[in-house]
Amino acid sequence: MGDDKRSTGRTAGSTAGSTVTGSCGSNEAVDRGFLGTLEPLIIRAADGRVVWEMESLAFLAGEGSENVHDGLWRQSALTARHGLYLVTEGIYQVRGFDLSNMTLVEGDHGVIVIDPLISAETAAAALALYRSHRGDRPISAIVYTHAHVDHFGGVLGVVEPDSGIPIVAPEHFLDNAVSENVYAGTAMFRRGYYYDGHPLARKASGRVGIGLGAGGSTGNIGLIVPTLDITETGQEEVIDGVRIIFQLTPGTECPSEMNLYLPAQRALCMAENATHTMHNLLTLRGAQVRDPRMWSRYLGEATELFGHRSDVEFASHHWPTWGTDAIVAFLTEQRDLYAYLHDQTVRLMNQGQTGSEIAEDFEMPPSLAQKWHTHGYYGSVSHNVKAIYQRYLGWYDGNPAHLWQHPPTAAAIRYVDVIGGIAATLEHARRYLDAGDLRFAVELASHAVFADPGDGAARELLATGLERLGFGAENATWRNVFLTGATELRYGVGRNDLSAGGLLGALTVTQLFDTLAIRLVGPRSWNESLAINWVITDTRELYRLELSHGALIHFPINKPRPADLHVRITHARLAQALAGGSFSGVDMTGDAGALPRLFALLDSPDPAFAVVTP
Repeated sequence: MGDDKRSTGRTAGSTAGSTVTGSCGSNEAVDRGFLGTLEPLIIRAADGRVVWEMESLAFLAGEGSENVHDGLWRQSALTARHGLYLVTEGIYQVRGFDLSNMTLVEGDHGVIVIDPLISAETAAAALALYRSHRGDRPISAIVYTHAHVDHFGGVLGVVEPDSGIPIVAPEHFLDNAVSENVYAGTAMFRRGYYYDGHPLARKASGRVGIGLGAGGSTGNIGLIVPTLDITETGQEEVIDGVRIIFQLTPGTECPSEMNLYLPAQRALCMAENATHTMHNLLTLRGAQVRDPRMWSRYLGEATELFGHRSDVEFASHHWPTWGTDAIVAFLTEQRDLYAYLHDQTVRLMNQGQTGSEIAEDFEMPPSLAQKWHTHGYYGSVSHNVKAIYQRYLGWYDGNPAHLWQHPPTAAAIRYVDVIGGIAATLEHARRYLDAGDLRFAVELASHAVFADPGDGAARELLATGLERLGFGAENATWRNVFLTGATELRYGVGRNDLSAGGLLGALTVTQLFDTLAIRLVGPRSWNESLAINWVITDTRELYRLELSHGALIHFPINKPRPADLHVRITHARLAQALAGGSFSGVDMTGDAGALPRLFALLDSPDPAFAVVTP
């Protein structure tokens, strides 16, 4: 009945395997090429608030803790290293200045920046560190390897929006950046608040990292729209004298992603497709389910195309791998990791097992499990297997009893009633907690909390169970989720300053109107109708917006049509107006009350919605 294994054995979010090996995760590999760092590493926004610091993780240089899984302690200590590193001649990385790495490739006249971190402040500090060692080289190009915010959000910290330099990205980059960071942004940021452990103090009983890095910065996020799309594998570009061959890898770690090969340097950039951890097939913050079958094949393709002629492989997280044989072995093991997860899950799925049943007893081959970089510090076997099941079969497991279950609060009230009330439910929960069956203990305690969220004993018992699960997790994001849940049960929901508002200016007109449509309160709008014509004066686009049957429909048109209101506005002013709700000073003719009526039908996303309570 027990599963409280703390820092030994197979625990929640961990990978089976007792002996782990692999020089690619050694201190020597992590520290190789170190040139210097900032001491202390504290980065502030213009208003003085700290958006990134690494001093609070200094304790990771010491021995482990009973409150942190041994494997996670090791991984967190390695990802806490920070500074400027020489990868190979002409290629440098700044690591530990944010969740991701900034890579700098020196060209004929300047330097190409690959993945400019999350925030403008951290990106600017990383660039300043590079320039303090390599001189004040101008930025000659920006490369976004994929559409996650930690790989583009800091771009305005290294270049002006109208610089005119090439901004290189894989095709469909903007669509996917908007989908994850804007449309579902509020829900993802709130869930990300859990998996990042945002409210947790950095200490052995709190946040020790996120598996990919120490965490994410909280500065100003921006975006410059790409000017050069990579549309096929094998596409070559010479940028500032640097020859780059691209490999498109859609549907892997991001729906829009690419690897890069620099033949003159014999250097392979694997973006986020091969890092020193098992990655997510579905992140705990939420995303589109990734395709492990294609992920594995693209890793194999990268090995065949570039691995055998590379002297160094590096990525947008963690540290490089040097030596052709080591690179091929690393990529092959990562390839086989995702292939095995996919194929065995599908095999068992076709034998009638559900996702949770497959995940419960799934074991990786010992030859993979013994490698450090296959362990689930960020992704996990458990939730990756469930993601594969979801990708193929969806949320419904085929059991009719599970087709129309009660939502959490309604179900909790009924479970507690059957058990005999809150006190009886908590008595059983304590018994399972004492026996070490933490999973069932927190399930029972959660029912008690959802049945009566004001019961302090229920909240504390659930918090205790979640805390113990967190201390035993090898997986950083599982740990953060458990501990954040415990924190919110005890102290309430803290302030969440994360926002994708800085991206609005880069959205297309269609995407900007989408941000309105997804906020429209349908039932409130059933009996309302209106039409607005929009002239975007600087881009000469003409759009029509119609409120019809509770849906906000918008589309480009060739010429004006009869409408309640006609609006002439620039693209930048439109983004500003939709973000703030004010159209003061905008050129409008017709019914000036149409826009206030429309905005009265919208709701505002809740960045602090309840997660661990009703």
